[in-house]
Amino acid sequence: MTVPLPIDGVLPQLLHALDAVGCAVLCAPPGAGKTTRVPLALLDAQWIAGKRILMLEPRRLAARAAATRMAHTLGTAVGGTVGYRMRLDTRVSHNTRIEVVTEGVLTRMLQHDPALDNVGIVIFDEFHERSVHADLGLALTLQSRALLRPDLRILVMSATLDADAVATLLDHAPVIVSDGRAWPVETRFLARPIDGFVDSATARVVASALDAHDGDVLVFLPGAAEIRRVESSLRGATDAETDIYPLYGQLSQAVQDRALAPSPPGRRKVVLATSIAETSLTIDGVRVVVDSGLMRVPRFSPRTGMSRLETMRVTRDSADQRRGRAGRTAPGICYRVWTAADDAGLVPHRAPEILETDLAPLALELAAWGVTDPAELLWLDAPPRPSFAHARDLLRTLHAIDNAGAITPHGRALAEIGLHPRLAHMLMRARTLGIQDIAADVAALLSERDIFRAEHARDPDLRTRVDAIRTGRARTDTRADGRADAATLDRVRREAASWRARLPRADGGDPLPTSDVIPVTRPTAATASEYAGLLLAFAYPDRIAQRRAAGSGRYLLRNGRGASCDVAGSFGDAEFIAIAALDDTGREARVQMGAPLERSEIEAYFADDITTATVIEWDDSTDSVRAVRTRALGAITLEQNRITLTDDTDYAPLLLDAIERKGIDALPWTDDARALRLRIVFARTHQPDAWPDSSDPALLATLDEWLLPFLTSPRRLSDIRPDHVAAAVLARLSWDQQRSLDAFAPTHIVVPTGSRVAIDYTDPSSPVLAVRLQEMFGLADTPRIAGGATPITLHLLSPARRPVQVTRDLAGFWAGTYFDVRKDLRGRYPRHYWPDDPLHAEPTRRVRHQKGPATPGQ
Repeated sequence: MTVPLPIDGVLPQLLHALDAVGCAVLCAPPGAGKTTRVPLALLDAQWIAGKRILMLEPRRLAARAAATRMAHTLGTAVGGTVGYRMRLDTRVSHNTRIEVVTEGVLTRMLQHDPALDNVGIVIFDEFHERSVHADLGLALTLQSRALLRPDLRILVMSATLDADAVATLLDHAPVIVSDGRAWPVETRFLARPIDGFVDSATARVVASALDAHDGDVLVFLPGAAEIRRVESSLRGATDAETDIYPLYGQLSQAVQDRALAPSPPGRRKVVLATSIAETSLTIDGVRVVVDSGLMRVPRFSPRTGMSRLETMRVTRDSADQRRGRAGRTAPGICYRVWTAADDAGLVPHRAPEILETDLAPLALELAAWGVTDPAELLWLDAPPRPSFAHARDLLRTLHAIDNAGAITPHGRALAEIGLHPRLAHMLMRARTLGIQDIAADVAALLSERDIFRAEHARDPDLRTRVDAIRTGRARTDTRADGRADAATLDRVRREAASWRARLPRADGGDPLPTSDVIPVTRPTAATASEYAGLLLAFAYPDRIAQRRAAGSGRYLLRNGRGASCDVAGSFGDAEFIAIAALDDTGREARVQMGAPLERSEIEAYFADDITTATVIEWDDSTDSVRAVRTRALGAITLEQNRITLTDDTDYAPLLLDAIERKGIDALPWTDDARALRLRIVFARTHQPDAWPDSSDPALLATLDEWLLPFLTSPRRLSDIRPDHVAAAVLARLSWDQQRSLDAFAPTHIVVPTGSRVAIDYTDPSSPVLAVRLQEMFGLADTPRIAGGATPITLHLLSPARRPVQVTRDLAGFWAGTYFDVRKDLRGRYPRHYWPDDPLHAEPTRRVRHQKGPATPGQ
């Protein structure tokens, strides 16, 4: 007898909407029964007419569980009327009417048969999770319906969703809302923030909940590592009647089924799960939920071209989904491992995956579909342009699309494989070279969780893992302790075997350009793992890296980014490595997995990407021009040699650029040239429109105008002659300006003794004349320049040429301050001439002994 579920009440309305309109949005909370009741209710719809029902599930575990539950309801085996299809696991037959598929499978089905001729309806279940595959699948299905199959029905189902936005996307489809069947759930928070690690706090809450409540406990943790740590903590804190089961996507079906199965009489269980258990699953017997409040999501950076997993705070809708697991079959309780204050700050929902993920797989699928611009399709959220542009750049590097964005034969072959384009490209290259068996191992290793547990995987060398899956042990010369997780190792081996079976042997028909098909050469004694670096370079050509210095753990990537290893020497003395995984959280990315790469492999297999350029540049160490021929792979310099300069090249721009960077004082100024420039600066200070700007910035900005005509094939600073610099400065003045300058800003002034004393124009606002005081006797007024507009600043010097007075008022000095200065100077220089009347005294350059009172003319 079928147990009534809340969804039953809206099934007639739903069937009518699909019959009349062809599209609908169904909102039903957890426990309503939408996943297992709706497909069964559609089996007898007239418009189905014997066609299949495709239901898209975002998770493998949920897909298998939904198919199993529906088959049980019908009293049939999975693979009969109800079946499922997912990567590496398919149970369908010619009798299958309801086919539950995972998201990548739907895309492959659409690519093979865009009209979906044998399908009556496509159901998108749990669409609120907004995976990139679901968004892509819906976009392709909508276009297929619009162009090829107007009779194809589309149903979008969700527990928490912006139904109006989806309904608008489906041409204003009707929205049908169902009540849920949820028992009351009490929510409890921590009294104070966590002091320590979330793992430890979660384990304590679980132990307390087991003592306080009956029933099974479902615990939400961000990832497998946290699950293992909490499991280890609970092993010694639970009684003998309590079983502990991990539950995450990488586990085998048998282990997952044990976690989902009801507990035997007299026993209870704790299920430690990732977010895989948030939706579409009812775990019988669960009365208590313990939520760590964390989830792990992938984040992609178009700037670096790298993805990384980030652990972040759970969102409001996810927290509510988790809480609802406790009330699916009876009243329950939810422990949240955070405070009520923290709870108030939860964001409503996480951003759709299409806005944050690596879009290379999506870009390849669109190219295979015949779309070069995502705007050609209908999206709930369109792919971000920077991420999509980066994805297309990668596909061009992999020869998957041409410069116009159209898919190539090689790209179509990659799309058929169903792996990330990087790994698919690696498999196809390996197939051509006859090393596809090793490539299958590498693809499986990179597709799954690391076979070495995090606490033992200190060595980032991929060769260690290749050896382990082939021999069961790690290489003896690594930092890994050789222990591999048995379940993960078994799963990787099975997946590798699947890829080996599916990938055809080389037959000369590889769609890559023939220039890329070069036989791989390795010593006959080379082990399988020695090919790991080359295979990674095929998959991650943008992450080929060169060691910065011998013995260091720092590398320069082909794309210009820096990377480093936590432990120097992880890859021996290898000059080059290829990197599969990077943690891009610091100033330099941290290498998480890679393998050594030979220079000869770069030269052979990436020859088309190696550029040769002759660079003529300025060498600051020699202050001269040099020519260098460089062979490079992106930012990596493979070879660099200096070459002889030729006479037919114009080197002047490099020289002028060097002078501009170094400053105007880099030129070989003579004293006369420097003085001339200062005089022009002074003149311009008083007559801005009459004289050229000779300041440092102005001269540097116009080097090509005033200096360049006086240079003859200069290759170094020392080639510039000082007399040429002086001539270049003077040439900036017209003949009339040159004559006027001597009068307006003279080089010297003749003082009363007849001496020609140079004027210092260093300060253009106050030129200085430094002269011994005795040579100025008899001069009544301060000398003036600039047509009499500017008095000279006089630095009157002692006989030892030390300043004793600075003045611009010579007459005032003679009338007053002079007598104080005279008194001091007579004491220090008694043999010198210090007259009582300096205005009528004879100026002198010589020492005059005073035998008696000084008199004028003495």
